[in-house]
Amino acid sequence: MRRAALVAVVALVALVALGACARGPRAIDYGQESCDYCRMVITDPRYGAELVTTTGKVHRFDSIECLASYYTQASAAGTVRSVWVSDYAHPGTLIPAGSATFVRASGPASPMGKGFAAFSPGTDSATIGRVAGSVPALRWGDVLALVQREAAVTAIGSPREPEAAHAVDSPPSQVVDVAPGGAVRTIARALELARPGARIVVHPGVYREPTIVVHKSVEIVGEGFPVIDGEGQRQIMTVVAPDVTVRGLHFRNVGSSYVEDRAAIKVVETTGCVIEGNRIDDGFFGIYLARVSRCRVVGNTLHAAMGSESESGNGIHLWTADSVTIADNVIAGHRDGIYFEFVHDSDVHDNVSEGNLRYGLHFMYSDGCRYERNTFRRNGAGVAVMYTKHVEMLANRFEENWGSAAYGLLLKEISDVRVERNRFYHNTTGLFADGTTRLAAAGNAFVDNGWALRVDANAQDGRVSGNDFIGNTFDVATNGGRSATVFDGNYFDAYEGYDLDHDGTGDVPHRPVRLFSVIVDRNEPALILLRSFFAGLLDATERLVPALTPETLVDAHPAMRRRGAA
Repeated sequence: MRRAALVAVVALVALVALGACARGPRAIDYGQESCDYCRMVITDPRYGAELVTTTGKVHRFDSIECLASYYTQASAAGTVRSVWVSDYAHPGTLIPAGSATFVRASGPASPMGKGFAAFSPGTDSATIGRVAGSVPALRWGDVLALVQREAAVTAIGSPREPEAAHAVDSPPSQVVDVAPGGAVRTIARALELARPGARIVVHPGVYREPTIVVHKSVEIVGEGFPVIDGEGQRQIMTVVAPDVTVRGLHFRNVGSSYVEDRAAIKVVETTGCVIEGNRIDDGFFGIYLARVSRCRVVGNTLHAAMGSESESGNGIHLWTADSVTIADNVIAGHRDGIYFEFVHDSDVHDNVSEGNLRYGLHFMYSDGCRYERNTFRRNGAGVAVMYTKHVEMLANRFEENWGSAAYGLLLKEISDVRVERNRFYHNTTGLFADGTTRLAAAGNAFVDNGWALRVDANAQDGRVSGNDFIGNTFDVATNGGRSATVFDGNYFDAYEGYDLDHDGTGDVPHRPVRLFSVIVDRNEPALILLRSFFAGLLDATERLVPALTPETLVDAHPAMRRRGAA
């Protein structure tokens, strides 16, 4: 009994302590927390606000007007304990709303555009005047009355539960126009007015506003590519609602960050998004999709100023996604042009990814994906496919990826991959297969590469057939004496055999691994002797004594004519 009583006393003291702690405000994590009314990210400490309920729960807001709208409903339910607003003169410092002095002027660009700012008691009139000019001072009750009156005039909507997002009672075909000199001047305000299914039309101009959080299923369309400017300080748009379309906007100046993955457009935990026909300049991360499904990213142009890898994000970045289409985009100047991690059953086609710092395409742990008719050109390290199974790479172009560690296409620890009808042109290494299982490479053209194809000895059950090898320094290279990869029916311009029965197939098997390439693989400085008499002598020796090169890398049926691959 004594022990039970002691436990009860401790629990009672803890409850009292918790209740006491919850009576006041708590610090707002700016840039991370969202407004409990409009769902926008809270970014400006001049306007932050809080409401503490009778149960101790703290609701945070990005503006005084959002707080006032929420307060009206919560107060009617009798659940308000205290209300706090940020002191405009001391951003981030929360003061009781009941004792604050409020002004409303055109000067302060508050997040929701109504211009309310608060000052602590005793703030000198000169400080307030610099913000509000000659407008009269208001009390908290005046602010509540103004917000309620304007809500009725503009028909924002009928009373709703405190946790609900903004809504309107207009029909689903509603169109909300946004223009610099119009009645609605920000996209955030348009989202406040729009109902699900509405179309928001953004007219030409430059828009600078806090991070736009799209929390309703709407279509946002730009006319004449209006500019949405992040001013180098913030993420520009976050989409959290399903079935959102963003089309025809020009995003710019997200700004680099070492602590967060900022993006021009970030789509999080939703489905059915369409990101189409936008321009993104200096986006850090351009288009970022996380935990999404059934989305389309089509026809966008992304360009970033090339800096260091640590200062750059990826152009189109997907993490934990499925059934996504990435098509007809142009990406340049990013760290990786297209990046996939834990992405499944998705399609990437007809994109151009060039001039990126690291990879034109980089994907890991992404099974069941198909990549078709893309161009990956002049990227720092080419394209890397890692730790993946069931991949199809068809009719792509891997071009001019040069560097000591550059590849047209690197396959690392993958299984069941089809590489067909691709063109590998002018790369340090066209295709490098390391740890692959059941690689099928057919109908590809390897043209003017340093090493056309490198197949490590750890590749299992591969088949290389019907490809063209033309103008390469080395057609095939390996790092072991044996290989489980079968070569059959390929055309090699270095083949010196004959076809006496004129069936189009050489009568003498072809060994595509040059002895000199084996020496270079083990001692790279020997490459300086490539055009020397010594290299020619080694080639002649290999033709006389073919056992010097891996006996399993032999094409028993070399084609006498080009196969017309890729």
